[in-house]
Amino acid sequence: MKCKDLISIADISLADIEEIFHVTKELKEWHSKGYDEKCLSGKILGMIFEKSSMRTRVSFEAAMLQLGGHAIYLTQNDINLGKREAVKDGARVLSRYVNGMVIRTFGQEMVQELARFATVPVINALSDYLHPCQALSDIYTIKEKFGNLVDLKISYIGDGNNVARSLAQICAKLGIHFCVASPKGYELTPDFVAKTKQSADGNDVIHLHNDPKAVAKDADVLYTDTWVSMGQEAEKELRAQAFKNFQINADMLKLAKNDVKVMHCLPAHRGEEITDDVIDGPHSIVYDQAENRLHVEKALLKLLLRK
Repeated sequence: MKCKDLISIADISLADIEEIFHVTKELKEWHSKGYDEKCLSGKILGMIFEKSSMRTRVSFEAAMLQLGGHAIYLTQNDINLGKREAVKDGARVLSRYVNGMVIRTFGQEMVQELARFATVPVINALSDYLHPCQALSDIYTIKEKFGNLVDLKISYIGDGNNVARSLAQICAKLGIHFCVASPKGYELTPDFVAKTKQSADGNDVIHLHNDPKAVAKDADVLYTDTWVSMGQEAEKELRAQAFKNFQINADMLKLAKNDVKVMHCLPAHRGEEITDDVIDGPHSIVYDQAENRLHVEKALLKLLLRK
């Protein structure tokens, strides 16, 4: 990868994405045979987590261990970045101790400031605005399942949140048709869409709707996420009402292609945005996409930290 950090899909090139996917495939195949390349022996990853996590924490820690390195888990109680001390000071000091940083936080500006002052690679493991590692893992999983990404229709039904934004960014770069159905008031914003379309090489691949059935029709992939993200708990009842017709269920599946794949970034609120019979059914690739977080993150760590 030519870039130092992974802050946003918008900041990496098509060549970077292809390189990440190539290394992911290689590392995953080796892992399945019981071999892990110890290319990060002696390397240390600092993991700053202001939000709790299962998949993100375990996948990054496992990735570092499998590659021969070590991870240090730092909660807000440990460092209280931006409050106990300035972000720039934390970035500069941690850069003297570790070979790379992962941050899972609320504000995107925190990620950007950390990367600006750090002298080691910084990976955005999630902010309220973007979730690039998830999007890379999702598209890698789709490529793995379909064999290629040509002429696919990915239909996202739900909130225009951090996952939807990062998926839109990567689909624009790869020329994948990305259809988003959200209730009014919860859509991807016009300014974000306009900026994202600039990286689509003139192709009109981002499509916004308010009717979930319209985007589900003939979809190759149906994707959803929780209606209430961390920090939005006070909006739970309001959001439940707004999203009540945006559930991926058996009726929604009938509108899609016969071999449609169903995805969810997890954790799922079963019975809300997705039903048990769908997430546990034959079309679901939810656990494959969760597993691929590990392999994609291993590729990112190898490419960024081995330099």
